[in-house]
Amino acid sequence: MTERAAVLGRPITHSLSPVLHRAAYAALGLTDWTYEALDLGADELPVLLDGLSEEWRGFSVTMPCKQAAAAYATESDPLPRLLGAANTLVRVPGGWRAENTDVTGVGMALQLAGVEQVGHAAILGAGGTASAAAVALASLGAHTVDVVVRDPARAAGVVEVLDALEVTATVASFAETPEVAAPVVVSTVPADGQTTVAGLHWQRGQTVLDVLYAGWPTPLAAAVEAAGGQPVHGLDVLFWQATVQVELITGRPAPIEAMRTALDAAVPR
Repeated sequence: MTERAAVLGRPITHSLSPVLHRAAYAALGLTDWTYEALDLGADELPVLLDGLSEEWRGFSVTMPCKQAAAAYATESDPLPRLLGAANTLVRVPGGWRAENTDVTGVGMALQLAGVEQVGHAAILGAGGTASAAAVALASLGAHTVDVVVRDPARAAGVVEVLDALEVTATVASFAETPEVAAPVVVSTVPADGQTTVAGLHWQRGQTVLDVLYAGWPTPLAAAVEAAGGQPVHGLDVLFWQATVQVELITGRPAPIEAMRTALDAAVPR
């Protein structure tokens, strides 16, 4: 029987998840596995999942479906429960288990950029990925995290996660934050907000992870580099969260080298 998996979200045509997962399945010899990209919104996710046969084994979940995936799941890993968002659904007897591998993706990207420990950090944006970044930063030792957003009222979810992790949070709007002082910054701001974050005052020596991976270098990455900081590519987040997804969905160790080769071929750096 064919085993099927897919990435869910909207828009989805830009997703590189099919490149990574298909390369992994081929390297693992899973010739009867397929991986697709399905365009759907959050309200359509339950309808889709309700009608699926057993051949569907798992899903990568991207915006705007992460919260809906966590709510739909019949089982949940502790991270999706804390974050209220899942980027992975895995078939289990009687339903689906929610997982979140974004935390691993952000953490690995920062560590490979040389961030072994951080005390003071900042997060730009306040969506599901921002909450995952909060957990990753806390795991690296952060005790204070500045959350900078367009509308401070939207930061409640990230602050709730930081509070649960006993990390002190400050919240400010971009309008009242001309510069970001933290030595380590994770930006989860979408493409339409790049002008705003690139226009902030950046400092020499800062490490700034931009989770965007299309159109690199992003305006933010270019501004950070021009100021003497270190921009970190969002592709690293995508890659490492995908390796964990492959293991969760297939039950096999991720073929790191094959997946990296496929990603580098698709998006030369």
